[in-house]
Amino acid sequence: MGGTRYGHGVATSFDDLGLDERLLRTLRQLGYESPTPIQAATIPLLLNGRDVVGLAQTGTGKTAAFALPALQLLDLQHGRSPQALVLAPTRELAVQVCEAFQAYAAGLPGVHVLPVYGGQGYGVQLSALARGVHVVVGTPGRIMDHLEKGTLDLSRLRLLVLDEADEMLSMGFVEDIETILAATPAEKQVALFSATMPPAIRRLSGTYLRDPEEVTLRGRTATATNVRHRHLMVSYPQKVEALTRILETENFEGMIVFVRTKNETETLAEKLQARGFSASAINGDVAQPQRERTIGQLKSGKLDILVATDVAARGLDVDRISHVVNFDIPTDTESYVHRIGRTGRAGRSGEAISFVTPRERHLLASIQRATGQTLEPMPIPSADDVNATRLSRFDDAITAALGSERLELFRQVVAHYVNEYDVPELDVAAALALQAQGEEPLLLDPDADPQFRPPRGSAGREGPPLATYRIAVGKRQRITPRHIVGALANEGGLGRSDFGHIDIRADHSLVELPASLPRETRDALRTTRISGKLIDLTPAAPREREWERDREGPAKYRKPKGPRSKEPRSKGSKPKGRWTPR
Repeated sequence: MGGTRYGHGVATSFDDLGLDERLLRTLRQLGYESPTPIQAATIPLLLNGRDVVGLAQTGTGKTAAFALPALQLLDLQHGRSPQALVLAPTRELAVQVCEAFQAYAAGLPGVHVLPVYGGQGYGVQLSALARGVHVVVGTPGRIMDHLEKGTLDLSRLRLLVLDEADEMLSMGFVEDIETILAATPAEKQVALFSATMPPAIRRLSGTYLRDPEEVTLRGRTATATNVRHRHLMVSYPQKVEALTRILETENFEGMIVFVRTKNETETLAEKLQARGFSASAINGDVAQPQRERTIGQLKSGKLDILVATDVAARGLDVDRISHVVNFDIPTDTESYVHRIGRTGRAGRSGEAISFVTPRERHLLASIQRATGQTLEPMPIPSADDVNATRLSRFDDAITAALGSERLELFRQVVAHYVNEYDVPELDVAAALALQAQGEEPLLLDPDADPQFRPPRGSAGREGPPLATYRIAVGKRQRITPRHIVGALANEGGLGRSDFGHIDIRADHSLVELPASLPRETRDALRTTRISGKLIDLTPAAPREREWERDREGPAKYRKPKGPRSKEPRSKGSKPKGRWTPR
């Protein structure tokens, strides 16, 4: 290593780091005030051409630490071949990093940034690559696919960033990363960011980085002590219903709901409005006058819920925000701290609730580890919880009406109806309540309450049953279980716990996946490619399901039915091509 620097406090400003004035102007517009320790230590090193190893808990401002120097180092006079490549472990992180690049590049006309990840059609990526891009942000599997197809030219690459390197290695991407590194020019800068430094990361750094400077961030990122932190385990399709029930049962004044993308702010705000909530969206595309009007409505109480992205909420200061909900949990601890800082202001108490899907449990652990704050588990409110809240609010509404000066007039109207039609007063009161309620039922039916089971992989419960699927790639394509897991996880949004046995055969493979795959996941997986071949995922035919998991004990391999092989097999060996997650 070229040396070790330690980040403690922030003792500088962005003006002191050597950044271009156009980038500084953009940072001021985005509300950035001073660099975090990792940014202050890393940005000057990268601008001076050094290779860097950044060791810090998940996030803590690492995206800006490499994105800002990467943008400044671009040579826009020499075509539009990729000059910077960022590898990220998941498509969610790739999208977030790409959006950060685009935000920071707002003052640099002509810069083109492309996300390359599973779940997005190849056509969009191929068209963009053909037109030319300066920065590519992608997951290792899809980057490998483009390299194999010859559609990604890295010959002019100047900077390679490995973001969340330890997470990529734990997901089995080490061979892909080394293959990608081998396809890049020898003369380039490399920046490696990791929360930990296991031997594999140390070896990768020693092999592919040139005399790197190691930057280690010490200390924890603190959150306000007057904020209660909670989380609930929820699958993605359950999120809107879970949020709706939280809105009904939590006693809140104002709320900010954070999502990862600009499109999701509009989509979620519309869904909440359709359910009768006073909600609005702000994101990077919202014009400043509209943003100011929306925040003014939130301050005055005309608006209760703001759906926002991280960038759009920077600098937001509204005292009546009692709750912050991470509809999408942030991928870095700095973002978590910034988000939670929007509540518990001016000495008030605040509530922070984070939705966590099974694939995001590592993010929950990282946030708790980095902040020293336990995020208490909470259940999704049941139909009975919602009904109790609705009845309580109904009681409050009646109590308030009883104190009205106009009550005497309506007493006379009701008395007239009772005398005229000989109907009990209780029935008249019930009829008036029914009229006021409208078509929307006052109470939910507990018997029809959807089952909010903990998602697959959550502690204490078994996941949904697995089914066997057939994919149209096999030994002829020289694939391994790692290729299958990487491609299906990225394209379909699956976690490692969603995979059962994998059996690779001559011209196809059998894979155990959750039996209740959502339609959008199945559609995405049908059009997924592995080694350039369409996998065409379909349910396996009964005759193909010859191998089964041992349901009574640990997962095992079973030999396919049919004539026994006369070839002896060493003790403890497994049929070739069979794999099961450990």
